[in-house]
Amino acid sequence: MGGREESHPLLRGGTKEGEGPSHVFSKSQVNVLAAICEVLIPSPRLEELPPKNLQAYYELCGRDTPLPDEVAELLGKNLPEAVTLMRVALWALSTRLGTLLLCGSICFSRRFPFVSRFPELPPKKREKVLQSWSRETFFRPLRIVFLLVKILAMINFFSRADENGQNPTWEAIGYEIESEGRQRKTKERPLERGLVEVKEETEASLIKSLNQKGLAAHAAEKEGIIDVECDVLIVGSGCGGGVAAAVLAGAGHKVIVLEKGDYFVAEDYSGLEGPSLDKLYEAKGVLGTLDGKIMILAGATVGGGSAVNWSASIRTPPAVMKEWAGDRRLPLFQSSEFTNAMDTVWNRIGVTEGCEEEGLQNKVLRRGCEGLGLKVDSVARNSPEGHFCGSCGFGCPTGEKRGTDTTWLVDAVDHGAVILTGCVAEKFLLEKNNNKNKSKKKKKCVGVAARAVAGEVRKQLRIRAKVSISSGGALRTPLLLSASGLKNRHIGKNLHLHPVIMAWGFFPEEEGSELVGKAFQGGIITSMHKLEAADGGDSKVIVETPAAAPGTFAALMPWVSGKDMKERMAKYSRTVHLFALARDRGAGVVEGDRRISYRMEKSDKEELRRGLRRALRILVAAGAAEVGTHRSDGQRIKCKGITDNELEEFLDGVGPPAGPSSGSPLWGLYGSAHQMGSCRMGAEEDDGAVDEDGESWEAEGLFVIDASLFPTALGVNPMITIQSLALCLSKRLANSLGMKSIAEPR
Repeated sequence: MGGREESHPLLRGGTKEGEGPSHVFSKSQVNVLAAICEVLIPSPRLEELPPKNLQAYYELCGRDTPLPDEVAELLGKNLPEAVTLMRVALWALSTRLGTLLLCGSICFSRRFPFVSRFPELPPKKREKVLQSWSRETFFRPLRIVFLLVKILAMINFFSRADENGQNPTWEAIGYEIESEGRQRKTKERPLERGLVEVKEETEASLIKSLNQKGLAAHAAEKEGIIDVECDVLIVGSGCGGGVAAAVLAGAGHKVIVLEKGDYFVAEDYSGLEGPSLDKLYEAKGVLGTLDGKIMILAGATVGGGSAVNWSASIRTPPAVMKEWAGDRRLPLFQSSEFTNAMDTVWNRIGVTEGCEEEGLQNKVLRRGCEGLGLKVDSVARNSPEGHFCGSCGFGCPTGEKRGTDTTWLVDAVDHGAVILTGCVAEKFLLEKNNNKNKSKKKKKCVGVAARAVAGEVRKQLRIRAKVSISSGGALRTPLLLSASGLKNRHIGKNLHLHPVIMAWGFFPEEEGSELVGKAFQGGIITSMHKLEAADGGDSKVIVETPAAAPGTFAALMPWVSGKDMKERMAKYSRTVHLFALARDRGAGVVEGDRRISYRMEKSDKEELRRGLRRALRILVAAGAAEVGTHRSDGQRIKCKGITDNELEEFLDGVGPPAGPSSGSPLWGLYGSAHQMGSCRMGAEEDDGAVDEDGESWEAEGLFVIDASLFPTALGVNPMITIQSLALCLSKRLANSLGMKSIAEPR
């Protein structure tokens, strides 16, 4: 790649230098992990010497430190549900009897004591064991062990950066992004004037900082807490919370935004000491459903998903607005109030509908669709037409992407709002309602109890407010409402994930080809295209391009052997991914922190099947040399000279696979970057967790303003819909609080 500035430092993973492995696992268990990692990412013997630029890459091995320790650390700290299973499995594999039970006759030896421990087996035998675990149908926990270690090892191996912001694999696999103009001379922090970073404070300095920003704060020594007072308390700073903060602060209210994540700006994302994945996403980017079927990306920083997810800006589809207004009896969605809000949002976040330059993936999608005679559209983005940084999905290093952290929250701070980072809400404070406002609700919300997640502040924070708003997103809001004692049956239910399924195509570099550029370069954010087609049914399928950085790419790609994985990754820069997105009718439940259950309906699977087949056809039509899916057996086909009949025969075997916890020998993973509906809005209490104004049916003064309000799945990228709904609800709330005029966000 050349210079230091060309690496992508924010794709860091694992422990910091000097930190030891997780104390959850013993030395012998970590040794077993090392033996597994060596097989997953081997230094294979090759029949032919690889090209010079790949020789060092093929010599790299997953057993090398610190990878096994980092995998142990992630397992121990981040996946509590799996710790017991992993400890038992790793302990068993460190013994002869356990290895015999889990690996079978392959561990027999001709020498006494005639049975080898797993780490003592030759690499070829260990590889056969992992291959058998991947296909295991009877004792399925073995498949989960294989999958967990594979995902964490791949993410860490291909995304970890050293102190110079480098990873030894990146240059070899062709991973590079545009660096010209990324660095700035001065570090601008637009939210500085309203920011209080709790992890940097002592208890005394925190009180002083809050008072300096116009808040009444003091220590209640007898209760061992810090009391803070404000007009409006907002939990979460993403699309919902950011907009609400701007409107309510602009209306003259003293607003506190509570955010458990940290604040990063463009210079942080472009510098060598940029944030790691665990600072940007929930569960360090490896959050999944309980059955392991769907991997979920959810933002966990100031700005939430608007800061670190993709930039697609799509207005609420008219059919969805009609359905929500009619079938769900929520007239807001077909009102001028809502459509005007979409226009305001569109302008405030600087949405543009063109793109000056396209990356390889988008060129392939366009070329394939045109070859098949299919409609293909550029998707609007909240960044300038000339924006081409290639890494906005991990935080924009140029600052040109317009998330809430650079728009609505700036407006809020300009009107006196205070943002507390590194502080997590534990529960809303509910009291018996004295019914002075003639409310029928038995409870009234008077604020929130919160705590610092790091630093020296040990006392609990009690923030009292006239109005409290939960904007923590569809995974966090239901947890907070339940922890507060609310009982509405819709809280945590009706979770929609927009499950996606991916196809890939390999495009060798050819002289004179119009398909130039790197697969990752530009990614989903330079120019996305969508395809909507009935394709044999009434439902519609959307095909888009993802931003697949090396760690994500390797984690999702099926592992059939160590050598095959090394070869797959060597083709990274010319491998294009397309995904099909379903507007899911199936739904899930937020059962607890990082405990998400989810079930697709038959119609969802059929929709994804059509979308996957369509994506493969597009890749073939664009000239791919090879195409495939993410099914566990490495399903793929060479395209050179392929006949229509051969292609149809291959496509007949393509469909959405079962999940890794199923009894099927063939399985696969799905992805999700959109979570919605878990505290849905309803016309009556039996229909939803909150009313049409977003207020809880059970507690006066407690509101929800985020994507958990959606009555059903949206069917498209939700950013515009979330912000438009937030704008409507926060304006209504400002009016109800007695303000005569509302200052429009600039």
